[in-house]
Amino acid sequence: MTTFKDRSEVLAELGTRLTIAEVVDTLVKGDLPIRINAYDGSATGPDDAEFTLDIKTPRGINYLASAPGDLGLARAYIAGDMIANGVHPGDPYNILKAMQGIKFHRPSALSLVTIARSLGWERLKPIAPPPQETLPRWRRIALEGLRHSKTRDAEAIHHHYDVSNTFYEYVLGPSMTYTCAVYDSPEQTLEQAQENKYRLIFEKLRLKPGDRLLDIGCGWGGMVRYAARRGVHVIGVTLSAEQAGWAQAKIIEEGLSEFAEVRHSDYRDIAEGDFDAVSSIGLTEHIGVHNYPFYFGFIKDKLRVGGLFLNHCITRPDNTRTTKAGDFIDRYVFPDGELIGSGRIISDIQNLGGLEVLHEENLREHYALTLEQWCKNLVDNWEKCVAEVGEGTAKVWGLYMAGCRLGFQRNVVQLHHVLGVKLDENGTWDVPLRPWWTP
Repeated sequence: MTTFKDRSEVLAELGTRLTIAEVVDTLVKGDLPIRINAYDGSATGPDDAEFTLDIKTPRGINYLASAPGDLGLARAYIAGDMIANGVHPGDPYNILKAMQGIKFHRPSALSLVTIARSLGWERLKPIAPPPQETLPRWRRIALEGLRHSKTRDAEAIHHHYDVSNTFYEYVLGPSMTYTCAVYDSPEQTLEQAQENKYRLIFEKLRLKPGDRLLDIGCGWGGMVRYAARRGVHVIGVTLSAEQAGWAQAKIIEEGLSEFAEVRHSDYRDIAEGDFDAVSSIGLTEHIGVHNYPFYFGFIKDKLRVGGLFLNHCITRPDNTRTTKAGDFIDRYVFPDGELIGSGRIISDIQNLGGLEVLHEENLREHYALTLEQWCKNLVDNWEKCVAEVGEGTAKVWGLYMAGCRLGFQRNVVQLHHVLGVKLDENGTWDVPLRPWWTP
């Protein structure tokens, strides 16, 4: 049987030291589509590459060598030890697109010996990640409890949403809406598309003046205020104290207190029931796939007979496995996030009995457009954002949003609306036979 050795293994046997560029080559499978320059003067990748990464410090190569892949790259980039040339840090979409084919792998034991000899053993010792990184999953269990307990969910939401309301205003724009917009055309503004999204959900739920709506995971209250302006009585609930404070102040400012309320609370603590409709816009990603039966059972219990609900969430394109967030997303963006396909969501809804799915649609391309405009806002307000939250955090957001835009374009993730109804004991509908909303 013939065995093949990579270059670093051959060099290890010869006792040769590697340059930083050669260390990078050891961590990458196949050819690099970009140019990488290192602080020792070495380089790898095409000479004429449109984009380059500059590794500026020994700490940068430590991050890459100790966590080959998106987590190591993110650590080096966010900490400032690696610079991306040719793109703005608020929107590194183009370099991420160029890098999408790169595959990383952990080097063999022999290769690690060569890397350690080349860099110095001290360079491979674990070092602290950037301060924006949260704990790994196994450590969260010890400090925050089991995944999707109330305590741990509250901490996960705090990590992502309690950054700074001012920062979110710069990135999200006047609507303060942090969920996928709905576009009539790519030329629509972000604000027009977000208003269109709320109009679509309002119409799908057949809301009218005097109705009662529960909005679970209401964010900064965009849906709450949209419905309240049209005479609907709304309770919104969010685990983010920053969101709840901002939303409640906005309700008072707009004179909507008679109709609207946003609570800083776990949705599981909502005591009221008999709602005409329930909206869940961007929350299901946070609750855990194994909790879907409980979650949709909760929605069923909160609805009156004949009441409608709409679930708006990010999904995977298939239903073959539960997928936890990747290392970068889990550590820097959505701790404990989980996704699966829309088929699993629909099955878990209908398996409960008493709920029936009426309609579903995929808005995947709409989210790519939304993320593109959020990145544009970040670029346009870059200096203000950096002043508000620091350069590292601002870079996390640029990296995350640009990467997600690419994911939606490539069908790695999707965005689904699932509309359902609570049936009476005879299983009858109280809705029109055909869709009643404007597309």
